[in-house]
Amino acid sequence: MEIINKNVFITGSTRGIGLAIATKFAQLGANVVINGRGQVSEEILSTLEKFGVKAIAISGDIGSSDDAKRMIAEAVEQLGSVDVLVNNAGITRDGMALKMSEADFEAVLHTNLTGAFNMTQAVMKSMTRARAGAIINISSVVGLIGNAGQANYAASKAGLIGLTKSIAREVAGRNVRVNAIAPGFIDSDMTAELSEKIKDAMLGQIPMKRFGKVEEVADVAAFLAQQEYMTGQVLTIDGGMVMY
Repeated sequence: MEIINKNVFITGSTRGIGLAIATKFAQLGANVVINGRGQVSEEILSTLEKFGVKAIAISGDIGSSDDAKRMIAEAVEQLGSVDVLVNNAGITRDGMALKMSEADFEAVLHTNLTGAFNMTQAVMKSMTRARAGAIINISSVVGLIGNAGQANYAASKAGLIGLTKSIAREVAGRNVRVNAIAPGFIDSDMTAELSEKIKDAMLGQIPMKRFGKVEEVADVAAFLAQQEYMTGQVLTIDGGMVMY
């Protein structure tokens, strides 16, 4: 898929990996939809528009099916189509499973997995009708290998991989591609909240001996959007942390 002049909707894109992905697509000439639960700053939009593209903000709760449908409809109304959907929005509620509350478990699955499903379902009809499109789900290496203290997060990211492969099979005949990215430890606002002890422990598991950059994840997202014959795949970007 040629990226220039295409329209890309990135959930959870007001900061971190999501904003880096939006910036990468804007640099490549794509119009971008910035999304979050709250109001999006004009500074973000104006910065992206400096690349000569349209940048619009559409706020809402991806955990709500009605909100997801509304947001996709608004994007189509303003831009004409949604050619690429990046399901990036995610939350954490870390804790050991023995003491994890049902509310914390359900909250993470509701945003990370149900939210991605809602957005995917909302965009599927227009993509399959157009016989073109790309859906990119941001999973995690913990969805592949698990992680103590993150049973809810790992379950949501593993579920996202299953969702990716299932939807890929459903829409492949309509030339819609669905892939996932599984980042390892990436320097971002979310990981910045971790203690130095945890960071040091994670660094010891990475053969390349450094943490990833949000821009590196964005490069993989752009790559997947442009590959016409790749679907149902999970690409890890983790400095060698997970190897098979």
